[in-house]
Amino acid sequence: MSTPPALRIGVLAPLSRPGWTEAGRHLLAGLELAAEEVNAAGGTAPAAGSGGRPLELLVRDTAADPRRAEAAVDELAALGAVALAGEYHSVVARAVAARAEALGLPYLCSSAVIDALTDAPAERVARLAPAQSHGWRVYAEFLLAAGHTRLAVATEPSAYWAAGARILRERLAPRGGTVTELDARAQEPAALADALAADGATALLLLTGFPDPAVELVRAVRRDPRLADVLIGAPAGQPEFAEWAALLGDEAGGIPFLRYLPARPTALGARVEAALRDRLGAAPSFVAFEGYDTVTVLAEALRTHGTDRAALAEGWPTVAAEGTRGEIRFTRPSPSAPVWQWTGAPVQVADRDPADPTRFRTLLAR
Repeated sequence: MSTPPALRIGVLAPLSRPGWTEAGRHLLAGLELAAEEVNAAGGTAPAAGSGGRPLELLVRDTAADPRRAEAAVDELAALGAVALAGEYHSVVARAVAARAEALGLPYLCSSAVIDALTDAPAERVARLAPAQSHGWRVYAEFLLAAGHTRLAVATEPSAYWAAGARILRERLAPRGGTVTELDARAQEPAALADALAADGATALLLLTGFPDPAVELVRAVRRDPRLADVLIGAPAGQPEFAEWAALLGDEAGGIPFLRYLPARPTALGARVEAALRDRLGAAPSFVAFEGYDTVTVLAEALRTHGTDRAALAEGWPTVAAEGTRGEIRFTRPSPSAPVWQWTGAPVQVADRDPADPTRFRTLLAR
């Protein structure tokens, strides 16, 4: 009996610089683990057929480059991919989503959070990660509860960073809060520390790339006695990854960030965590779980709706799958919502313990 042909899923991830390669590696580890488990269990069966078909992941490195990602989408569509998965960087995921929608290719975005993932409501695109406005509002709640109403943000030009600064400003304004923007490209870390001291903000948020300039900004602030009481925050999640602790050592702790994990793991989450830890040789980040859940959802969609691209996309509002962080279903949060969205993703504010930067602390869970 011949082996049925594999169902091809196009995978997009930042696997080389200037992309955030550690995030890309974790994302890919989760995607690959889930695909291997689906195949070991017999693959997926089309809605109107019998016998499972294995999944084949066609991986393309986006290197955080939107144009490179668009070219990869065209290539993957020509290779017969039934769907696209992945990506971490929001500006790249926007390019992928727009091209996938234009080509009629279903795309399940794993990890990019920018609200405007598409410029107009898209039918082919769904997302696992929570929208940026939701997660960053939780982060703003944390800051307000801790008494921080006067913020400074070290920022670089980007639609994602600009959206984050706007969300924080809108959330703090009703409480009399202010947000001062400091251009991280226009001044060296020491000069930015001087500006921060002059401003009088009680918290500095890093809306910048990693490791440069985020690491040097942390060092500049932490080593300036004038700023001893200033909280450093990183809502985009830079401290989640091992490279953060490796580069900053004892200075890595006490910097709150957003992560998308439940306060307590589910049974499935605990099993997958152990498998991912073995694969990565380190604790998996939330991005690895997003990767695993992406393939879990796509496998269920293929079982339920078959392999036709249009049928898959039409099935976003009816697909249901048990992921590592809870049951995953997609809705339109509002008629103008750009994509089909999983609204049940858990949100945490966490940090690395200053006494032991290898250990995480949950500061707030939603």
